[in-house]
Amino acid sequence: MNRENRTSISGFFLLGFSELPEQQEIIFWLFLSVYLVTMVGNLLILLAIGLDAHLHTPMYFFLANLSFNDICFSSVTIPKTLVNHILSSKSISYIGCMAQIYFFITFINMDGFLLGVMAYDRYVAICRPLHYTTIMCPRLCIILVMVSWVITHLHALLHTLLMDQLSFCADNTIPHFFCDPYPILKLSCSDIYLNDLMVFIVGGMVFMTPFMCITISYAYIFSKVVKVPSTQGIKKALSTCGSHLTVVSLFYGAIMGIYLRPSSSYSAQDMAATIIFTIVTPMLNPFIYSLRNRDIKAALRKIILRVKHPYLLLPIPI
Repeated sequence: MNRENRTSISGFFLLGFSELPEQQEIIFWLFLSVYLVTMVGNLLILLAIGLDAHLHTPMYFFLANLSFNDICFSSVTIPKTLVNHILSSKSISYIGCMAQIYFFITFINMDGFLLGVMAYDRYVAICRPLHYTTIMCPRLCIILVMVSWVITHLHALLHTLLMDQLSFCADNTIPHFFCDPYPILKLSCSDIYLNDLMVFIVGGMVFMTPFMCITISYAYIFSKVVKVPSTQGIKKALSTCGSHLTVVSLFYGAIMGIYLRPSSSYSAQDMAATIIFTIVTPMLNPFIYSLRNRDIKAALRKIILRVKHPYLLLPIPI
Protein backbone atom coordinates (compact mmCIF):
# COMPACT_ATOMS: atom_id res chain seq x y z
CA MET A 1 0.00 0.00 0.00
CA ASN A 2 1.50 3.35 -1.00
CA ARG A 3 1.46 6.51 1.01
CA GLU A 4 -1.28 8.14 -1.07
CA ASN A 5 -3.68 5.36 -0.05
CA ARG A 6 -2.75 5.59 3.61
CA THR A 7 -3.32 9.31 4.06
CA SER A 8 -5.70 11.79 2.55
CA ILE A 9 -3.61 14.89 3.20
CA SER A 10 -0.69 16.37 1.32
CA GLY A 11 0.67 18.49 4.17
CA PHE A 12 0.13 20.04 7.57
CA PHE A 13 -0.50 23.51 9.01
CA LEU A 14 1.77 24.74 11.80
CA LEU A 15 -0.16 27.05 14.13
CA GLY A 16 2.94 28.34 15.89
CA PHE A 17 2.58 30.36 19.08
CA SER A 18 0.02 33.03 18.32
CA GLU A 19 -2.61 34.14 15.82
CA LEU A 20 -2.15 37.83 16.66
CA PRO A 21 -0.06 39.68 14.02
CA GLU A 22 1.67 41.83 16.64
CA GLN A 23 2.80 38.82 18.64
CA GLN A 24 3.84 36.96 15.49
CA GLU A 25 6.11 39.85 14.57
CA ILE A 26 7.75 39.80 17.99
CA ILE A 27 8.20 36.02 17.85
CA PHE A 28 9.71 36.27 14.36
CA TRP A 29 12.40 38.74 15.44
CA LEU A 30 13.01 36.78 18.65
CA PHE A 31 13.48 33.53 16.72
CA LEU A 32 15.70 35.24 14.15
CA SER A 33 17.88 36.78 16.87
CA VAL A 34 18.20 33.48 18.74
CA TYR A 35 19.06 31.62 15.53
CA LEU A 36 21.76 34.10 14.56
CA VAL A 37 23.26 34.02 18.06
CA THR A 38 23.19 30.21 17.98
CA MET A 39 24.93 30.09 14.61
CA VAL A 40 27.59 32.66 15.49
CA GLY A 41 28.26 31.26 18.96
CA ASN A 42 28.65 27.65 17.86
CA LEU A 43 30.67 28.59 14.77
CA LEU A 44 33.06 30.53 17.00
CA ILE A 45 33.48 27.48 19.22
CA LEU A 46 34.24 25.35 16.14
CA LEU A 47 36.65 27.97 14.84
CA ALA A 48 38.44 28.33 18.18
CA ILE A 49 38.89 24.58 18.59
CA GLY A 50 39.92 24.08 14.97
CA LEU A 51 42.55 26.84 14.90
CA ASP A 52 44.11 26.38 18.35
CA ALA A 53 46.38 23.34 18.51
CA HIS A 54 46.19 23.39 22.32
CA LEU A 55 42.48 22.51 22.06
CA HIS A 56 43.02 19.39 19.96
CA THR A 57 42.16 17.12 22.88
CA PRO A 58 39.31 14.62 23.43
CA MET A 59 37.27 17.04 25.57
CA TYR A 60 37.29 19.75 22.91
CA PHE A 61 36.81 17.22 20.11
CA PHE A 62 33.50 16.25 21.72
CA LEU A 63 32.63 19.90 22.36
CA ALA A 64 33.23 20.68 18.67
CA ASN A 65 30.88 17.85 17.72
CA LEU A 66 28.29 19.20 20.15
CA SER A 67 28.52 22.67 18.59
CA PHE A 68 28.16 21.20 15.10
CA ASN A 69 25.15 19.16 16.22
CA ASP A 70 23.55 22.22 17.83
CA ILE A 71 23.92 24.15 14.56
CA CYS A 72 22.14 21.33 12.72
CA PHE A 73 19.53 20.92 15.49
CA SER A 74 18.54 24.59 15.39
CA SER A 75 18.44 24.55 11.59
CA VAL A 76 15.84 21.78 11.59
CA THR A 77 13.07 23.90 13.13
CA ILE A 78 13.78 27.65 13.20
CA PRO A 79 14.41 28.43 9.47
CA LYS A 80 11.06 26.90 8.42
CA THR A 81 9.28 28.99 11.07
CA LEU A 82 10.99 32.14 9.80
CA VAL A 83 10.23 31.37 6.13
CA ASN A 84 6.57 30.68 6.90
CA HIS A 85 6.30 34.05 8.63
CA ILE A 86 7.92 35.89 5.71
CA LEU A 87 5.62 34.14 3.21
CA SER A 88 2.57 34.56 5.48
CA SER A 89 2.09 30.81 5.35
CA LYS A 90 1.64 28.09 7.95
CA SER A 91 1.93 25.08 5.66
CA ILE A 92 4.53 22.36 5.50
CA SER A 93 4.45 19.50 3.00
CA TYR A 94 4.00 15.90 4.12
CA ILE A 95 7.52 15.01 2.95
CA GLY A 96 8.92 18.13 4.59
CA CYS A 97 7.21 17.22 7.85
CA MET A 98 8.56 13.65 7.79
CA ALA A 99 12.05 15.01 7.05
CA GLN A 100 11.74 17.41 9.98
CA ILE A 101 10.72 14.55 12.27
CA TYR A 102 13.67 12.43 11.09
CA PHE A 103 16.32 15.09 11.65
CA PHE A 104 14.68 16.32 14.87
CA ILE A 105 14.92 12.83 16.38
CA THR A 106 18.46 12.37 15.04
CA PHE A 107 19.92 15.59 16.43
CA ILE A 108 18.07 15.59 19.75
CA ASN A 109 19.35 12.08 20.50
CA MET A 110 22.83 12.97 19.24
CA ASP A 111 22.91 15.81 21.77
CA GLY A 112 22.20 13.27 24.50
CA PHE A 113 24.87 10.84 23.31
CA LEU A 114 27.48 13.59 23.07
CA LEU A 115 26.67 14.74 26.60
CA GLY A 116 27.06 11.13 27.74
CA VAL A 117 30.42 10.75 26.00
CA MET A 118 31.60 14.05 27.48
CA ALA A 119 30.63 12.83 30.96
CA TYR A 120 32.69 9.66 30.42
CA ASP A 121 35.61 11.82 29.27
CA ARG A 122 35.41 13.85 32.49
CA TYR A 123 35.25 10.64 34.54
CA VAL A 124 38.46 9.34 32.96
CA ALA A 125 40.19 12.72 33.36
CA ILE A 126 39.36 13.03 37.07
CA CYS A 127 39.23 9.42 38.29
CA ARG A 128 41.97 7.91 36.10
CA PRO A 129 44.22 10.84 35.18
CA LEU A 130 47.37 8.75 34.71
CA HIS A 131 45.67 6.60 32.10
CA TYR A 132 43.73 9.42 30.41
CA THR A 133 45.81 9.69 27.23
CA THR A 134 45.89 5.90 26.87
CA ILE A 135 42.14 5.40 27.33
CA MET A 136 40.87 8.48 25.48
CA CYS A 137 42.98 7.90 22.39
CA PRO A 138 41.92 9.50 19.07
CA ARG A 139 40.70 6.15 17.75
CA LEU A 140 38.29 5.64 20.67
CA CYS A 141 37.00 9.23 20.41
CA ILE A 142 36.18 8.81 16.73
CA ILE A 143 34.54 5.42 17.34
CA LEU A 144 32.35 6.84 20.14
CA VAL A 145 31.13 9.67 17.92
CA MET A 146 30.59 7.47 14.85
CA VAL A 147 28.65 4.84 16.83
CA SER A 148 26.49 7.61 18.29
CA TRP A 149 25.67 8.91 14.79
CA VAL A 150 24.75 5.41 13.57
CA ILE A 151 22.46 4.71 16.55
CA THR A 152 20.67 8.06 16.33
CA HIS A 153 20.10 7.78 12.57
CA LEU A 154 18.71 4.24 12.89
CA HIS A 155 16.47 5.36 15.75
CA ALA A 156 15.17 8.30 13.72
CA LEU A 157 14.60 6.07 10.69
CA LEU A 158 12.53 3.62 12.76
CA HIS A 159 10.16 6.29 14.10
CA THR A 160 9.87 8.08 10.76
CA LEU A 161 8.95 4.87 8.92
CA LEU A 162 6.37 4.02 11.59
CA MET A 163 4.96 7.54 11.32
CA ASP A 164 4.71 7.16 7.55
CA GLN A 165 2.43 4.14 8.01
CA LEU A 166 -0.25 6.19 9.79
CA SER A 167 -3.39 7.66 8.29
CA PHE A 168 -4.25 11.34 8.69
CA CYS A 169 -7.85 11.87 7.73
CA ALA A 170 -9.36 15.29 8.36
CA ASP A 171 -7.50 17.38 10.92
CA ASN A 172 -4.04 18.38 9.69
CA THR A 173 -3.45 21.33 12.01
CA ILE A 174 -0.44 20.99 14.32
CA PRO A 175 -0.50 23.19 17.46
CA HIS A 176 3.25 23.72 17.26
CA PHE A 177 5.91 25.66 15.35
CA PHE A 178 7.48 22.48 13.90
CA CYS A 179 6.59 18.83 13.24
CA ASP A 180 6.99 17.44 16.72
CA PRO A 181 6.22 13.67 16.66
CA TYR A 182 3.86 13.73 19.65
CA PRO A 183 1.26 16.26 18.41
CA ILE A 184 1.33 14.58 14.98
CA LEU A 185 0.56 11.20 16.55
CA LYS A 186 -2.48 12.80 18.17
CA LEU A 187 -3.75 13.82 14.71
CA SER A 188 -3.66 10.30 13.34
CA CYS A 189 -6.87 8.32 12.91
CA SER A 190 -4.85 5.06 12.91
CA ASP A 191 -3.92 2.87 15.83
CA ILE A 192 -0.75 4.39 17.28
CA TYR A 193 -0.14 1.63 19.83
CA LEU A 194 2.97 0.40 17.99
CA ASN A 195 4.32 3.94 17.73
CA ASP A 196 3.88 4.56 21.46
CA LEU A 197 5.37 1.14 22.23
CA MET A 198 8.49 1.89 20.19
CA VAL A 199 8.80 5.28 21.88
CA PHE A 200 8.83 3.64 25.30
CA ILE A 201 11.01 0.63 24.42
CA VAL A 202 13.48 1.78 21.75
CA GLY A 203 13.21 5.49 22.53
CA GLY A 204 13.58 4.76 26.22
CA MET A 205 16.75 2.74 25.62
CA VAL A 206 18.25 5.42 23.38
CA PHE A 207 17.32 8.09 25.92
CA MET A 208 18.43 6.23 29.05
CA THR A 209 21.78 4.94 27.72
CA PRO A 210 23.56 8.33 27.69
CA PHE A 211 21.60 9.47 30.76
CA MET A 212 22.82 6.45 32.75
CA CYS A 213 26.35 7.06 31.47
CA ILE A 214 26.14 10.64 32.75
CA THR A 215 24.70 9.57 36.11
CA ILE A 216 27.26 6.81 36.71
CA SER A 217 30.18 8.96 35.54
CA TYR A 218 29.30 11.79 37.89
CA ALA A 219 28.64 9.39 40.77
CA TYR A 220 32.25 8.20 40.41
CA ILE A 221 33.49 11.78 39.93
CA PHE A 222 31.82 13.08 43.09
CA SER A 223 32.95 10.05 45.11
CA LYS A 224 36.49 10.82 43.96
CA VAL A 225 36.20 14.55 44.59
CA VAL A 226 35.05 14.20 48.21
CA LYS A 227 38.24 12.27 48.94
CA VAL A 228 40.42 15.15 47.72
CA PRO A 229 42.04 16.64 50.86
CA SER A 230 42.35 20.22 49.63
CA THR A 231 39.50 22.63 48.97
CA GLN A 232 41.41 23.96 45.96
CA GLY A 233 41.51 20.48 44.47
CA ILE A 234 37.75 20.07 44.89
CA LYS A 235 37.10 23.42 43.23
CA LYS A 236 39.39 22.58 40.33
CA ALA A 237 37.73 19.22 39.77
CA LEU A 238 34.20 20.61 39.94
CA SER A 239 35.04 23.54 37.68
CA THR A 240 35.75 21.13 34.83
CA CYS A 241 32.28 19.60 35.25
CA GLY A 242 30.17 22.66 36.07
CA SER A 243 29.54 23.68 32.46
CA HIS A 244 28.65 20.16 31.44
CA LEU A 245 26.26 19.67 34.36
CA THR A 246 24.49 22.94 33.54
CA VAL A 247 23.85 21.82 29.96
CA VAL A 248 22.75 18.35 31.08
CA SER A 249 20.25 19.79 33.56
CA LEU A 250 18.67 22.09 30.98
CA PHE A 251 18.54 19.46 28.26
CA TYR A 252 17.29 16.42 30.17
CA GLY A 253 15.03 18.36 32.52
CA ALA A 254 12.89 19.63 29.63
CA ILE A 255 12.85 16.35 27.70
CA MET A 256 11.79 14.25 30.69
CA GLY A 257 8.79 16.48 31.26
CA ILE A 258 7.49 15.94 27.71
CA TYR A 259 8.50 12.65 26.13
CA LEU A 260 8.54 10.23 29.07
CA ARG A 261 4.76 9.79 28.90
CA PRO A 262 2.16 8.67 26.31
CA SER A 263 1.65 10.86 23.25
CA SER A 264 -2.06 11.15 24.08
CA SER A 265 -1.19 13.28 27.12
CA TYR A 266 0.62 15.89 25.00
CA SER A 267 -0.90 19.36 25.30
CA ALA A 268 -0.31 22.79 23.77
CA GLN A 269 1.40 23.87 26.99
CA ASP A 270 4.19 21.38 26.29
CA MET A 271 5.14 23.43 23.24
CA ALA A 272 6.66 26.06 25.50
CA ALA A 273 8.84 23.42 27.19
CA THR A 274 10.21 22.22 23.84
CA ILE A 275 11.68 25.70 23.32
CA ILE A 276 14.21 24.94 26.08
CA PHE A 277 15.94 22.05 24.30
CA THR A 278 15.22 23.00 20.66
CA ILE A 279 16.10 26.70 20.81
CA VAL A 280 17.44 27.84 24.19
CA THR A 281 19.96 25.06 24.91
CA PRO A 282 21.73 25.20 21.50
CA MET A 283 22.02 28.97 21.94
CA LEU A 284 23.32 28.82 25.51
CA ASN A 285 25.84 26.00 25.02
CA PRO A 286 28.59 28.22 23.52
CA PHE A 287 28.17 30.79 26.31
CA ILE A 288 28.06 28.19 29.08
CA TYR A 289 31.24 26.49 27.88
CA SER A 290 33.16 29.61 26.86
CA LEU A 291 32.37 31.69 29.95
CA ARG A 292 33.50 28.90 32.29
CA ASN A 293 36.49 27.76 30.24
CA ARG A 294 39.76 29.68 30.21
CA ASP A 295 41.14 27.80 27.19
CA ILE A 296 38.12 28.61 25.02
CA LYS A 297 38.17 32.27 26.10
CA ALA A 298 41.89 32.48 25.32
CA ALA A 299 41.39 30.90 21.88
CA LEU A 300 38.52 33.29 21.11
CA ARG A 301 40.64 36.28 22.11
CA LYS A 302 43.36 35.09 19.73
CA ILE A 303 40.83 34.90 16.91
CA ILE A 304 39.52 38.40 17.63
CA LEU A 305 43.05 39.82 17.74
CA ARG A 306 43.97 38.11 14.48
CA VAL A 307 40.84 39.53 12.83
CA LYS A 308 41.81 43.03 14.00
CA HIS A 309 45.47 42.51 13.08
CA PRO A 310 45.59 40.02 10.16
CA TYR A 311 49.20 40.91 9.44
CA LEU A 312 50.29 39.26 12.68
CA LEU A 313 51.54 35.79 11.79
CA LEU A 314 53.27 34.94 15.04
CA PRO A 315 51.31 33.48 17.97
CA ILE A 316 49.65 36.18 20.04
CA PRO A 317 50.34 36.05 23.79
CA ILE A 318 47.22 36.03 25.95
